Amino acid sequence: MLRPIRARDQREWQEVSRRNRDWLRRWEATVPPGPAGLAAGPRPTYRQMVRYLRGEASAGRMLPFVVLYRGRLVGQLTVGGITWGSMCSANVGYWIDEGVAGRGIMPTAVALSVDHCFGTLGLHRIEVCIRPENGPSRRVVEKLGFRSEGMRPRYLHIDGDWRDHLVFALTAEEVPEGMLERWRSLSSGRRPRN
Repeated sequence: MLRPIRARDQREWQEVSRRNRDWLRRWEATVPPGPAGLAAGPRPTYRQMVRYLRGEASAGRMLPFVVLYRGRLVGQLTVGGITWGSMCSANVGYWIDEGVAGRGIMPTAVALSVDHCFGTLGLHRIEVCIRPENGPSRRVVEKLGFRSEGMRPRYLHIDGDWRDHLVFALTAEEVPEGMLERWRSLSSGRRPRN
């Protein structure tokens, strides 16, 4: 299940994040040094992060969700960079607790978010950008049938440096049956309906 992130998720979110620190560090966005090599400011507190995410959501630029599995917080999924007008697109980023990875939870969460973006919001395109060496994250988009669009060199500051990312994308026309229906069909061995 996906639901909006809340301030009262702090204890559970921090526990999952702390427990997975070593597993997630290689994939986490970092803030690059400022001009003339000035050090970046301190990381925001949980409450500052949630306040920022909720403000962006109120402005229509972001959808910050937590991922729940059997009633327990196991990750985060953020639809960000929402652009309206002639583009109608967004990007999706996510992380999951290593203890439940590989169970189909994140493909399901991504499918739910894509269906919401296409069906409810009326967006046209969704991108997911992933470091080439992040095999588990690549498997999520491959399982869902996202199209590979190539490499973005030094695209995002991750783990202390500018890192290359592979771009995967979908448009609404590519999943007329809905992403969740496609995922259920693919994971059960059935062919998706068109």
